[in-house]
Amino acid sequence: MDNSLSNRDQLVNWHPYTQMQTAPPPIGIARGQGAVLYAEDGKEYIDAVSSWWVNIHGHAHPHIAARVSEQLSTLEHVIFAGFTHAPAVELSERLLRLLPQNQSRVFYSDNGSTAVEVALKMALQYWFNQGKDKTKIIALEGSYHGDTFGAMSVSERSVFTRPFQQYLFDVEFLPVPVPGNEEASYEHLETLLTRQDIAAFVFEPLVLGTAGMVMYSPAVLDKLMELCRKNGVLIIADEVMTGFGRTGKRFACDYLTQQPDLMCFSKGLTGGTMALGVTTCSQEIFASFLSEDKTRAFFHGHSYTANPVACAASLASLDLVENDLFLENLDRISGSHAVFAQSLSGKPGIKACRQTGTILAIEFEVGQTTYFHSLRDQLYTLALENGVLLRPLGNIVYVLPPYCITQTQLEKVYQVMEQMRQLVAGSF
Repeated sequence: MDNSLSNRDQLVNWHPYTQMQTAPPPIGIARGQGAVLYAEDGKEYIDAVSSWWVNIHGHAHPHIAARVSEQLSTLEHVIFAGFTHAPAVELSERLLRLLPQNQSRVFYSDNGSTAVEVALKMALQYWFNQGKDKTKIIALEGSYHGDTFGAMSVSERSVFTRPFQQYLFDVEFLPVPVPGNEEASYEHLETLLTRQDIAAFVFEPLVLGTAGMVMYSPAVLDKLMELCRKNGVLIIADEVMTGFGRTGKRFACDYLTQQPDLMCFSKGLTGGTMALGVTTCSQEIFASFLSEDKTRAFFHGHSYTANPVACAASLASLDLVENDLFLENLDRISGSHAVFAQSLSGKPGIKACRQTGTILAIEFEVGQTTYFHSLRDQLYTLALENGVLLRPLGNIVYVLPPYCITQTQLEKVYQVMEQMRQLVAGSF
């Protein structure tokens, strides 16, 4: 009898973003260490996507493990309505010191999608509490903000949202200001802002992740944000993916002159240890909910709001984020990506190379770019066979490695991507 994790899993589990009828059996992972995952059959895989972009310091990091273990023996959880605890207070204090100066308050939730959901609700109720009829949200075309209904509403309408279309609220979508499209995006926003019902503009700063690591400049984002500010529209920066070093700085908003009113975080927040979401806001946003009238309060919460263990993991992660080695690794990986991207430029099979900080994306020339391109499975399998976990977005392959990845490991990832290029060049 096959008693492997893979076989047992197929009898009981339903996996995300997976067509369960046709998907190959899942790989059973026994443990992780640094940038490497160790399968139950003894095979090793370099985790070049940080397990869906969360694991920024590497697997089983001893400092995070020690802090979590200590917290578990002190306080595992307490209701966060009417009570508080040291890990939550300390984490909020430390986060606010790192974020743009106008960020004043921290609201805890449990993942990236709900962090965005919270920001949207805060923005809409901000105007409601003032008796102003501002109910429309602006988002970027191709954006992805999560899988809950509010987050889906401000995301690109696609095959992922099609079954729920009638339940999503209407959003105004702005062309992404990629190079060559900046003016069109700005002019479209100018037109939208002539309306009086625009409540907020939500965006993934500098990099649209699920769209295929689509990238645009800080300068044009500053211009869009400044225009919103002049027209009294709230600004929501979704840093769920870009936060904690992905763009080469601690936060994508560190590249900007303008400051958002609300910010959303998750993924790397706990160093990839466990689920936690955070929405921060300015004092002006927070103050709009203060009243003798209890109905003006923010009615949102989660059973595990500000879970002490998750907060402890985040504090340990911040210890590492604030270490000099963290920035050194960002520079090292960013520089390596840039050199590799340059080496691919103009080669057969390459449509585009995009890079921002530690995020590298290679778009292969195979005709139409689509998430469901048949090439995806070939590339995914090729990488696994060579001991590398890469999860292509159709014909786009991206790398977002843990910052502890060694140069030797990084070079192996690049070698696999070069093999992918050769496969594409020889097949199309």
